[in-house]
Amino acid sequence: MRFEEAMKRLEEIVEKLEDPQLSLEESLKLFEEGSRLVKLCEGMLDKAEKRIKLLTEAEMEGELQAEENE
Repeated sequence: MRFEEAMKRLEEIVEKLEDPQLSLEESLKLFEEGSRLVKLCEGMLDKAEKRIKLLTEAEMEGELQAEENE
């Protein structure tokens, strides 16, 4: 599942959970699904953050090496 799809589904879950007519059982099912999606999204964001950090560090190292060679 892509990040955008997970976020869209989370928005749908929040909307459904706001319905006062929703049964307790259905609320619990939606809450559990939402919790799994939150963990999935957090994992994706952590991976993206690490990747950005690596790319930024590599870029900075490249710039430093270029300056040293000048």
